[in-house]
Amino acid sequence: MTTLLVIAKEPRPGRVKTRLTPPFSPAQAAALAEASLLDTLRAVAGTPATRRLLVLDGRPGPWLPPGFDVVPQCAGGLDDRLADAFAHCAGPALLIGMDTPQVTPALLTVDFADCDAYFGPAEDGGFWALGLARPEPALLRGVPMSTAATGSVQRERLVAAGLRVRDLPSLRDVDTAADAAAVAALAPHGAFAARLADCAAGR
Repeated sequence: MTTLLVIAKEPRPGRVKTRLTPPFSPAQAAALAEASLLDTLRAVAGTPATRRLLVLDGRPGPWLPPGFDVVPQCAGGLDDRLADAFAHCAGPALLIGMDTPQVTPALLTVDFADCDAYFGPAEDGGFWALGLARPEPALLRGVPMSTAATGSVQRERLVAAGLRVRDLPSLRDVDTAADAAAVAALAPHGAFAARLADCAAGR
């Protein structure tokens, strides 16, 4: 069975979802980030796994459900932090972020029986999920992050290493207000959609 990793930032105003301000205030953006993280963690909690690990920049809050181990993110760029997250795993692992609250246990239930890696592309050119049957941090170090080519470079890195790659469905990250509306429509019953409705109503 697989270790499920979530890499995340503590949802504090001014530190998360800054591209949502405007139209939302820093406090509203942080509230949306918290709801996104909550939906993500709930999906992970509902997925069969050997271990569930939150790799966190900051401190856990009441949004953290039971059943998760928490480790701090290391210093460095995002590629270093992702690589270090995999370094905490001894067996098959699937890593996701906190920006896809529409994720479901069905999407996260993976089987490495006939592949070496899973790759979940994001619509903005990045990736929302990366799974490795044998976690190897070097596969991530040096990949340019937060660019339109991040996903293609990362996937090419896996292929160049001789790994058999299985692709997951493409998902939309929540980066902008337009993203937030589109993602909330995909998961209308989640915490993220409810929080977005509150923010839109000025609550």
